[in-house]
Amino acid sequence: MRQLYLNGAWAASTSGEGIDVVNPATEEIVDRVPAGSPDDVEAAAAAAAAAFPGWSATAPAERGKLLAAAAGLLKERSDRIARLIATDMGAPYGMALKVQTLMPAGVLASFAQLAETYDFDGGRIGNSRIIKEPVGVVGAITPWNYPLHQIVCKVAPALAAGCTVVLKPSEVAPLAAYALTEIFDEIGLPPGVFNLVSGRGPVVGEAIAAHPAVDMVSFTGSTRAGRRVAALAAETVKRVALELGGKSANVILPDADLAVAVKVGVANAFINSGQTCSALTRMIVHRDQYDEIVAMAVAAAEKYTVGDPFEEGTRLGPLVSAAQRERVVRYINRGEEEGARLVTGGTERPHERGFYVLPTVFAGVAAGMTIEQEEIFGPVLSIIPYTREDEAVRIANGTPYGLAGAVWAGSEERAVALARQLRTGQVAVNGGSFNPLAPFGGYKQSGIGRELGEFGLEEYLEVKSLQM
Repeated sequence: MRQLYLNGAWAASTSGEGIDVVNPATEEIVDRVPAGSPDDVEAAAAAAAAAFPGWSATAPAERGKLLAAAAGLLKERSDRIARLIATDMGAPYGMALKVQTLMPAGVLASFAQLAETYDFDGGRIGNSRIIKEPVGVVGAITPWNYPLHQIVCKVAPALAAGCTVVLKPSEVAPLAAYALTEIFDEIGLPPGVFNLVSGRGPVVGEAIAAHPAVDMVSFTGSTRAGRRVAALAAETVKRVALELGGKSANVILPDADLAVAVKVGVANAFINSGQTCSALTRMIVHRDQYDEIVAMAVAAAEKYTVGDPFEEGTRLGPLVSAAQRERVVRYINRGEEEGARLVTGGTERPHERGFYVLPTVFAGVAAGMTIEQEEIFGPVLSIIPYTREDEAVRIANGTPYGLAGAVWAGSEERAVALARQLRTGQVAVNGGSFNPLAPFGGYKQSGIGRELGEFGLEEYLEVKSLQM
């Protein structure tokens, strides 16, 4: 069994208990990690608190050099780490390499550079000097769907800002977290600056969120779990950053290039087997083009080969666990029960072993249906008709979420005009690509705060004024 990483050294958990790591493609146990305890969190928080004065006083450029070294090692080891991610959470190897590993390496490098270039001296306002200082000890609680990227999005800016960290990765797909911890150990981060406590959310996660020595908690996961984290954090009035669920809309206007809009929209809905908080799982299309677009979406979906993450040609790997597959199957059944029309996919198992779900498309979906309102977190696309643009906007904004979205139109001007009406943290305009330096985060129940770039760094800074 693996160990925890506390105060610069590997250590056994006081619980003595472990959690099996299961390969979702084969259903075989491939590793075992500690089921951490509140006592382990206590030790990690104490180590982080003790390390904070020295680390926060370290020159930002020096912090940046260490992060740059870590980014370099992460890139060097990208093949091995991508294989770990493909093994413990099921992403196809090519996607695990490019999106799940190399992109986080780039994000880590961007924060290394920010640490060296960001102006932590905020200038002057009248007779006041403004200073930006690290918030303190950060508790980072991360999910299984992007098990390295979500860690880097929290840990890299926190360390760049001068904070110390206690990380709880998802116990479902923890292997990338261990690979990154090995890198941090090798580059010589001072003891206590970074600590890893694996374990279950209701035990380790809640202990981190409630701990009085933790000054900020940054959480990515479900909206339900985010509410619990926020409630626990409120007891000590600590800062909270939440990146939660989504039910993102892809609005296609009649003058858009339909072939491109549908192809890209289906790809975005199914990326990572649909296990993406910002996935465009609702395609909102004009009634006059509805049947044509449904046929195009079905044709696109049926080109997605479902199979082993390491087999060439696989475009959809398994869902991460048996529980996740059961959840998605329940939603597919619920869609049919409520009158939506299943036009491809469904609940049939494509392989004898593994937690696979076929790429699934629903037509005849009405606003307010369960599959239109709730986050499914699987390869399930709902296609909803509209008649007028204001109706399309109302449908797009008609869920509790506001994480992402997309608009397709014949002109950028028209697309931007509609995009500005969407109550969501980011909108792709006519296929605009993801920018890892732009702020990422949500409106409404999709969360609080932003990740990536300068906005992500500033989440981990306090602002102080000195009256001169």
